[in-house]
Amino acid sequence: MQALASPQTLHPHLKPDPFLVVENVSKVYPTKTGDYTVLDGVNLTVYEGEFVCVIGHSGCGKTTLLDTISGFRKPTEGEVRLQGRRITKPGPDRMVVFQNYALLPWKSAFENVYLAVNAAFPDKPKAEKKEIVRDHLAMVGLEESAHKKPGQLSGGMKQRVAIARALSIRPQVLILDEPFGALDAITKEELQEELLKIWQDHRVTILMITHDIDEALFLADRIVMMTNGPAAKVGEELSIPFARPRNRAHLLEDPEYYNLRNYALDYLYNRYAHDDDE
Repeated sequence: MQALASPQTLHPHLKPDPFLVVENVSKVYPTKTGDYTVLDGVNLTVYEGEFVCVIGHSGCGKTTLLDTISGFRKPTEGEVRLQGRRITKPGPDRMVVFQNYALLPWKSAFENVYLAVNAAFPDKPKAEKKEIVRDHLAMVGLEESAHKKPGQLSGGMKQRVAIARALSIRPQVLILDEPFGALDAITKEELQEELLKIWQDHRVTILMITHDIDEALFLADRIVMMTNGPAAKVGEELSIPFARPRNRAHLLEDPEYYNLRNYALDYLYNRYAHDDDE
């Protein structure tokens, strides 16, 4: 496996300055039997406009890491910075899309997105806020379902609403926590394609958790592979060399796709495990 190339070499559209920086982040929880370390000295740099996937086994602290970046949890040690500013709490510059959609069931798709827009832009005229909502529902193909409530929507449609809501307030970083994990294979592939198109059109910085290596290879500029927990850290990073826009069928015919896939599988199952996991 070749040495990791710099993001600027592989992706000249990226700005050279670090955009999102995770520096020596550790997260420790006290328990009755002693301290339990979830993350131990995690370091990660993400560049503006980059699409980064984080993969690892269950219990490796992936969600804890994203919660720290989003501001829902504070690190025990270290810090996270966005454009040089330390993150200490949630904010509209970082929007999260969860696996379980997190929609209000008594409100329509339009109303769920409008709540976010209204909170982020309270001073905008109501007509402009409604237009932002319509534009973002159209972006994810839900114009005709805008007034349906979550109970009337499929899982894929609910996740489209969640993505539209997150993007509607124009965040600097979109944080995705296994957003397609509960969907069937066909819907998952459709939403992966839609997410890539949105990312290519708007170039928002994306940090995404997934346990699906094929998903990461299709979507990401770079894959960050965590060591097993507890006391997880970044074990290795892979830059993904495939040109964009990506065609799934062409990727599956590329021998390098399988080289990278096998390398990641070997990492997850044969290397970087703690002694007590081997």
